[in-house]
Amino acid sequence: MTRTAALAPAPKPGRTEEEAGTARKVLRGSGLLVLAGVLLLLVVLSTWIGAKDTSLAEVWSALWHDDGSYTTDVVRELRLPRTLVGLMVGAGLGVAGAVMQATTRNPLADPGLLGVNAGASAAVVFGIGVVGLSGFTSLVWFAFLGAAVATVLVYVLGASGRAGPTPVRLALAGAAVSASLGGLIGGLTVFNAASYDYMRFWMVGSLAGRSSGLVWDLLPFVAAGLAVALLIARPLNALALGDELGKALGTRVARTRLAAVVAVTLLCGAATAAAGPIGFVGLVVPLVARWFTGPDLRWVLPYSMLMAPILLLLSDIIGRVVLPDGELEVGAVTALVGGPVFIAMVRRRREVSL
Repeated sequence: MTRTAALAPAPKPGRTEEEAGTARKVLRGSGLLVLAGVLLLLVVLSTWIGAKDTSLAEVWSALWHDDGSYTTDVVRELRLPRTLVGLMVGAGLGVAGAVMQATTRNPLADPGLLGVNAGASAAVVFGIGVVGLSGFTSLVWFAFLGAAVATVLVYVLGASGRAGPTPVRLALAGAAVSASLGGLIGGLTVFNAASYDYMRFWMVGSLAGRSSGLVWDLLPFVAAGLAVALLIARPLNALALGDELGKALGTRVARTRLAAVVAVTLLCGAATAAAGPIGFVGLVVPLVARWFTGPDLRWVLPYSMLMAPILLLLSDIIGRVVLPDGELEVGAVTALVGGPVFIAMVRRRREVSL
């Protein structure tokens, strides 16, 4: 043995990289448990805090025993549905944002990129101003239908031509459809007072006044959208590397992108229809999730599914108590909270890279 060979450092054990990967998985799994605990705490606070002072014992009793009291009605008919809708809306927006950012390979994309918000808003204005609807349940279904139609239209326009539905073409088609629908919304609201009065509240984004029936209406759409998104997490990882490399890795690009559009339509359509176009949740949450987990969507999606409801419920609770009289809508609070966070993260290149 030569002197050089004798002085060479011993090779690292082969298990080192495997152990590091296991440690990362354990750390990420622990993070999910922590987030689940925080979300559970916020669910409790959301059913407890409100304009009427109630104790935790009263809230617990109201959840399990319907004694017909005013406190029971407040908890069961107002706070609990509001909390459950917030859970579903937050999970839908967070996961939809992560899927859209991976599909378009644009870390600054948000659910409004495919015209979902514009489609839902245009359908609500049409339902009020032209059809003459006034019930919230009817308007929810109109908003969901408008979101779905707008998303399909964007996908058809982006997929036309030889190049197919590339990220750039989808983004341009979404911008064009959103601009066109924005002009339609402006025209209808100007000439119809009822549409204007409703839209100026709905466009802010709110969880207040949601009924228990809405919870059951939203549940199948949100559950289906989450299931589709989780099922395509692995092929989306390959798609985020580029179409050609994704094909080389065995990913069916067109099918994966179509499934992603279906998931985004279900999640964003349901969320926007239920609570209005709430901003920054689908944009900021996936960025923060990638900061903790890295680019692997198999972890980004579950993190976003928990972090987005945390942000939404926390913002809703803040909106209930920040004003001495009345409430601040959750959409306004998320904008106030998410704006500075987004600006700070954009200034750091590592957090916005896919």
